[in-house]
Amino acid sequence: MEATTPTPVTDVSGTAPAADRPPLLEAREVSKYFGAVVAIEGVSLTVRAGEIACLLGDNGAGKSTLIKTLSGVHVPDKGTLAVDGEPVEFSSPRDALDAGVATVYQDLAIMPLMSVTRNFFLGNEPTVGVGPLKRFDMSKAARIAHEEMKRIGIDIRDTDQAVGTLSGGERQTLAIARAEYFGARVLILDEPTSALGVKQSAFVLRHIIAARNRGLGVIFITHNVQHALPIGDTFTILSRGRIGGSFRRGEIDADRLHSEMGGGEELHELSRELAALAQADRRPPAAPAAPAAH
Repeated sequence: MEATTPTPVTDVSGTAPAADRPPLLEAREVSKYFGAVVAIEGVSLTVRAGEIACLLGDNGAGKSTLIKTLSGVHVPDKGTLAVDGEPVEFSSPRDALDAGVATVYQDLAIMPLMSVTRNFFLGNEPTVGVGPLKRFDMSKAARIAHEEMKRIGIDIRDTDQAVGTLSGGERQTLAIARAEYFGARVLILDEPTSALGVKQSAFVLRHIIAARNRGLGVIFITHNVQHALPIGDTFTILSRGRIGGSFRRGEIDADRLHSEMGGGEELHELSRELAALAQADRRPPAAPAAPAAH
């Protein structure tokens, strides 16, 4: 299949196409071991400004380990991480955040019983006053939280409402808006649609595209080909801790993505088995009983 040349994307500064600038974040031949267990080995991944890099793989493929390595939770045993083309060493998630790399995990680090405002500034609260009189500047925080949520399409009437009252898609979007506000240039999204229905998934996917269009680099981790294929610019497949293939938009379709992930043939085989079982278990309707003789 002939590859489609992607349209050059201009970054937020509007100065140069993203393809002509160093990647925002790179993993270069990164490996991580836990004793004798190989979690990931020789993995390379690149995300540029204004691109969505999809990382696909089944459960146990090594996606979680790679995410934690990119976000500073794990230090790689081999290989290099680079930001803007320069090698970096993240010894903690704070180091990654300081470099503009923010991760939104499946659990979101959101407190359902706390307000939207409190969750938006969790750990980064603006204050007013000095010394022992310093306190949380609630009015400023509420105004910013409302403006930022409205900017991404969620008009919350009262930011004092508990986050638990929001839908799953709105909570995911709150976490994305929070990361952007605090300076993220790279968003690492860990299975953001895995627990959502169709409408809520579409809601989140639209906001991922919007983040890409604002010039951010997005690493979208998923095992759902139907969610990755329509929005991704690049597709990297992880299998048993190693790269199973890397493709650009137009170089691969859904069937091949499933096959490369190791699920294509298994899905076909499962379909055949289920069809055979359904046929075997099908019983002809019982004949009606003959009327009793009088």
